[in-house]
Amino acid sequence: MAISRPTDKSDEVQRAPRARMTGAQRRLQLIEVARGLFAERGFEATSIEEIAQRAGVSKPIVYEHFGGKEGLYAVVVDREMETLLEMVTSSLSKNRSLYRIQQVALALLTYMEERTDGFRILVRGDSTNSSETATYSSLLNDAISQVEHILAGDFERRGFEPTLAPLYAQALVGMVSVTAQWWLDVREPSKEVVAAHLVNLCWNGLTRLDSHPELVGPDYVEPDHRAPESD
Repeated sequence: MAISRPTDKSDEVQRAPRARMTGAQRRLQLIEVARGLFAERGFEATSIEEIAQRAGVSKPIVYEHFGGKEGLYAVVVDREMETLLEMVTSSLSKNRSLYRIQQVALALLTYMEERTDGFRILVRGDSTNSSETATYSSLLNDAISQVEHILAGDFERRGFEPTLAPLYAQALVGMVSVTAQWWLDVREPSKEVVAAHLVNLCWNGLTRLDSHPELVGPDYVEPDHRAPESD
């Protein structure tokens, strides 16, 4: 006669049901997964199958949310552009000129530090067949336009030739952008030190470099009235 054993719950594998994602949560997950893959491999080398596999979903789920790889890539780029543009433009919209330049440099360095994958996608500038996507160069053009407007007002108040503002805007934004891309690879010194030295060169020039530049606060007042007032 067989003797039944009482059920030993310790022998059973207790599995909690996996929580289901909402549509919005799944969409965000797919965007984050795709962002990492696009940054790592580029648009052409990344497949919907790989995105779906890494996200733990079927390919039809990806198509349902984005219509295809091109649609997903466009969403990733748009989100990165929106994030970076907001950080840069907010730095240009207030405070005095020296502080503005400092904050633009810090905004770009901070974005690159915190969202390296997104920045690499923007710099790579892959294009799709279905639509033209925004790139890092278009963001720089936006920044140049805003800096040009600021400098034109400053030049006019100081008696300088305002038609030269576009030239100076290209030089300033270009210097910050190229230096920031170099810093992305080396990550030394700290972004605060890099920003301070960028502003040192922008503001003082080679002949009046400060040997120990430091970041300034929003209430900083330039000595000897060397800098113009803000708009």
